[in-house]
Amino acid sequence: MSAEMDFQFSAEYEDLRSVGRDQTWDASELPENKGKNRYTNILPYDRTRIKLSIQGDDDTSDYVNANWMPGYHSPKEFIATQGPLPGTKDDFWRMIWEYNVKTIVMVTQCTERGKVKCDHYWPFDEESVYYDDIQVNIVSKEVFAEWTLRELNLEKAGKNRKVNHCNFTAWPDHGVPETTQTLLQFVRVVREQMPDNNTPTVVHCSAGVGRTGTFIALDRLIQHMRDNDYVDIYGIACEMRMHRMYMIQTESQYVFIHQCVADLLHEEGGNGEEDAPPPPFDEHIYGNVPPIRVAQPDILENHDM
Repeated sequence: MSAEMDFQFSAEYEDLRSVGRDQTWDASELPENKGKNRYTNILPYDRTRIKLSIQGDDDTSDYVNANWMPGYHSPKEFIATQGPLPGTKDDFWRMIWEYNVKTIVMVTQCTERGKVKCDHYWPFDEESVYYDDIQVNIVSKEVFAEWTLRELNLEKAGKNRKVNHCNFTAWPDHGVPETTQTLLQFVRVVREQMPDNNTPTVVHCSAGVGRTGTFIALDRLIQHMRDNDYVDIYGIACEMRMHRMYMIQTESQYVFIHQCVADLLHEEGGNGEEDAPPPPFDEHIYGNVPPIRVAQPDILENHDM
């Protein structure tokens, strides 16, 4: 697929453009909800959108720019959402509380290249902050080179809940990390933080589609490859785009996922040299690993955006 300047990657990614786009997103375009969207072209499909409890007599108070997203274990394993805006932080935390979320994955920074990508929606220090009627405070914080892990305490109506906040800080907007190993390690770290009680994990970047989609796809693939002898990256991308538009937002992110899979295969196959770097991403990487079947789509049919 990487031959001839990634031609097959480009053709396959182009085939993803129209997937899911025949669905409606009417709720997002209601006048009361338009200001709740960070980007005017990244809107949640009505069929899979997350619905909050209605507040008072405001029928539009159930809206948040977020969608259910399937994972390896459950069709509702993740919630993919945009980075909170100043006016949607209360809704964000209400979503966390109402869906009993135990882990939040943030794969952006609040400000990147001088532009605000996500509002700071957790306390800056030890002092508690109220988001509507939900009190949030930081219990602990561990800072690593490429990510930061926080444990937060949420309190509402006398009830307390712990939430893990995992923030990857080395991922450029619209781009990919410098190495596959760093992101793969972060995905594994987050998986260890996630509970086994079927509560959804919230994942967000700025728009909630590019880096968010890449993270969720890699989490699924790591677990899938453990139990199976094939991968279907295109199929996963299609399924995700049926739930939320533009998931895996750029071709470079799509190629990067394949690079991660290739490096995972090399890691599993191994050559006895733990510190040896992986070979370049090309067809030869499959020479020293167990055979694995890659499901291929029909990329000949053209679709319009």
